[in-house]
Amino acid sequence: MTVLGNKGPSGGDHEVPTGQLVKQLSEQLSQLVREEMQLATVEMTGKARTAARGAGLFGGSGVLALYGTGCLLAAAIIALAGVIHPWLAALVVGVVLFVIAGIAALTGKGQIKQATPPMPSRAADSVKADVERIKESAHR
Repeated sequence: MTVLGNKGPSGGDHEVPTGQLVKQLSEQLSQLVREEMQLATVEMTGKARTAARGAGLFGGSGVLALYGTGCLLAAAIIALAGVIHPWLAALVVGVVLFVIAGIAALTGKGQIKQATPPMPSRAADSVKADVERIKESAHR
C-alpha cells in the first residue's frame, strides 16, 4: 500500500510506502517520548531541590528554637538567682533567636509549598498538547 499526494524534490507527486510512514511515525514518537521524559526529569529535579531547601530551613528553625529555649531557661535561672543584668541579656538573646526561628520556619514552609504538588506539571501539559496535535493530525 502507498500514499499519494506528497510532493517530491521535482515538484511532482510521488508515492511513499505506508511502511516507511509507519517507521517515521514510530521514530518521531520515540523521540517525542524521550524529550518529554527529559523535561519531566528536569522539572522533578528542580522541585526536589526546592523541597530540600525548604526542609533544611524548617529543620534549622527547630534548632534555633531549641537554642532559644535554652537561652530563656538560662534567663529564668539567672533571674531567680537575683542577678538583674545577665538575665535581661539572656532574655533578649532568647527572644531574638525565636524571631529568627519564626522567620526561617515561614520561609521553609513557603519553599515546601512551592515544590508541591510533586507532579511535573509543565511536562504533563506538554504531553497533553502533543496528544492533541497527534489526534488532530490523525483526523485529517
